[in-house]
Amino acid sequence: MLLRSFFRWTAPLLVAAVSFHASAQSTLRIGFQKSASLLTLQKSTGSLEKKLAPLGVAVKWVEFPAGPQLLEGLNVGAVDVGFVGEAPPIFAQAAGASFVYIGFDPAAPEAEAIVVPKDSPIKSVAELKGKKVALNKGSNVHYLIVKALEKQGLKFSDIQPVYLPPADARAAFERGAVDAWVIWDPFLSAVEKQSGARLLQDGRGIVNNYAYYLAERGYAQSQPKVIQALFEDTQAQAAYLKGNIKAAAAVIAPLQGLSTEVVELALTRYQFGVKPLTPAVAAEQQKIADTFHALGLIPKPIRVADALPGAAKLADAK
Repeated sequence: MLLRSFFRWTAPLLVAAVSFHASAQSTLRIGFQKSASLLTLQKSTGSLEKKLAPLGVAVKWVEFPAGPQLLEGLNVGAVDVGFVGEAPPIFAQAAGASFVYIGFDPAAPEAEAIVVPKDSPIKSVAELKGKKVALNKGSNVHYLIVKALEKQGLKFSDIQPVYLPPADARAAFERGAVDAWVIWDPFLSAVEKQSGARLLQDGRGIVNNYAYYLAERGYAQSQPKVIQALFEDTQAQAAYLKGNIKAAAAVIAPLQGLSTEVVELALTRYQFGVKPLTPAVAAEQQKIADTFHALGLIPKPIRVADALPGAAKLADAK
């Protein structure tokens, strides 16, 4: 599937590819996760549709259960732009996916954590050795558990990872099929509030937990005005959210199927507001890529710089 998408992108003269590209120009297809509170707010208010109307561009919202699935959707041409955590782009780039980083949200280390049941005897990350730990493979929490274990002198191979998407992981966690769960907000806030799950370790002092806006490379190059409008609306809605957390939570909560109390807690842990990718942030992303390669989680080393917007132009100039 990845190779088929790659060849479609690199063979623009194919009739199917040309037809698809042309049809995508009038609609911005955004890949999002229900857990992405700011995008959920934008979707519910229709603010982005209003922002893009003067450009003659409609919006199609495409929901995914987690970042890795969203990246696959981006790679096979199902969406033009997506919003994900740190790890999914690493795995996707290693698999040959075609995308570019176009922006990032500030660090939010408190918005992901390792939790255990409230009556668990486990009191520290070190005690996870040999235990079953649920996580969504290839998501931001994959890096969190690696670094948290490393801080305790342990390796990822010292635990028994159980790869499950959030809904399945929550079920496994509550029935005692796993000893711990590594998860992000608002799922994190939900399990804390609803089942009394105990926070073993969040990302503070261990990871940054940035989130990234990604785009199909061709779309990023051909639609800069659409992306600019997207980011202007995102920044405006972020400013509103930060100043009106209770009101924003009341709008977002029913869409996420959560209580307002849970969503409020989750919103306080994120720093919203998209910014252009900086060399320092790209360097942090490269550290994650290098860590995953050293652990054998990705089959080959990658250069994050190759997935930055100017990479193709630099390559062509050589």
